[in-house]
Amino acid sequence: MSATDAGFDPIVDRPSSGLLSEEPGAKISEVGQSYYDYSLSIRKELPPITWKNLLWNLDWLNVFILSGVPAMTVLGCLVAPLKWQTFVFSVFYYYVTGLGITAGYHRLWSHRSYNASALLEWFLAFAGAGAVEGSAHWWARGHRAHHRYTDTKLDPYNAKEGFLYAHLGWMLLKPRRKIGTADISDLRKNSIVQFQHKYYLVFLPLAAFIFPTVVPWVFWNDPIGGFFYAGFARLMFVHHSTFCINSLAHMFGTQPYDYIKTPRNHLFTAMVTIGEGYHNYHHQYPTDYRVGTAWHHYDPTKWFIWTAKQLGLASHLKQFPENEVNKGKLMMELRKLREFQSQIEWPKTSEDLPVVSWDAYVQQAKERPLILIGGFIHDVSTFFDYHPGGVGYLKKYIGKDATTAFFGGIYEHSNGAHNLCAMRRVGVLHGGVPHAMEEKVVPPGQLLQVAEHDELKKPVV
Repeated sequence: MSATDAGFDPIVDRPSSGLLSEEPGAKISEVGQSYYDYSLSIRKELPPITWKNLLWNLDWLNVFILSGVPAMTVLGCLVAPLKWQTFVFSVFYYYVTGLGITAGYHRLWSHRSYNASALLEWFLAFAGAGAVEGSAHWWARGHRAHHRYTDTKLDPYNAKEGFLYAHLGWMLLKPRRKIGTADISDLRKNSIVQFQHKYYLVFLPLAAFIFPTVVPWVFWNDPIGGFFYAGFARLMFVHHSTFCINSLAHMFGTQPYDYIKTPRNHLFTAMVTIGEGYHNYHHQYPTDYRVGTAWHHYDPTKWFIWTAKQLGLASHLKQFPENEVNKGKLMMELRKLREFQSQIEWPKTSEDLPVVSWDAYVQQAKERPLILIGGFIHDVSTFFDYHPGGVGYLKKYIGKDATTAFFGGIYEHSNGAHNLCAMRRVGVLHGGVPHAMEEKVVPPGQLLQVAEHDELKKPVV
């Protein structure tokens, strides 16, 4: 039973440490640990599963369902010829029951990303029951916990436990610990959700097997094909389509919006999950009715919800503010640039170089080719053979101030030349940068850089 099942009042039962408890009857905590740590402390973990106790820790109902459905599919392939009408209907009904999960259980009841009319809710409740994944009430409660505790021990299908666990294992094995709490007070007030929850064992056979058997029977006299193909084969594909959201979508693809947790974007995952594959976006902005936001993103669930709105069956379609979405995209792009930037060798700054007087500079230039540009002393001994303007100009300014000549007096050097020159710094002239040259002496490659917040005040020259 969840916290909300007991009518928990988060205002009344607030621990004095500021820790907001959501457990029914929870005592005031004086520890002051995070809510996650607190939740772990009150959810004792069962002993680990071993080969000796494996049979006792299997969820046999789920084992029966998840092994029986593929077995019946294979049997159907052996005993029932597949008519083209049944095939087309099976694909159609796959999308109907799949949308019951993606548009109903997921985006409507788990995330409240849009409002649905009563007619649409009844349709989604029936279709979702045909996917045989539990009631909308049970499914949404677990999914909200998944979002709240993603990648932790309180996540019901924690991807960090491995692909097989996230895909199937969490259903086949009894959980080692009760999953995290989630507020489902809105679901308990939804009469359609509660009706489906109460009579789920009636909805399930009707939607999963009876309806897909009767339709082929009535219209093209194929009840056996409907039973096996539109019933069991379709169900097998719906199951693993949904399961891929918990496994594939957390392990393969890109992370254009956030890097901290496992969700990822991938077109293939979107193709096999009726549009749920842009999962990195979804976990950052879960109340958005879209998961694939661009027009070219494959997201049939988004298209279904949008169409329902045009028909007057849905309203208040939520979209996360584009400005905030762009902040996430920018952050990830800057991280990539930061990583690339870290692989580049940069010139020494004034803090890393010795300060040399003018007389010392002139004296040392007699022993090795040193040129002063913008307050920095450069050793050009290895550059004579590479200078595009020839050796003569370099030798002319050894031991002198070539700042004006470098910045346009003789030639306005390119950004590449400026960056290369800066790598030959060996000292800084006492007295600093010549007046009005402060901006020019910064190498172009360092005019725009990615910096951590605490680095912003550090000098680049």
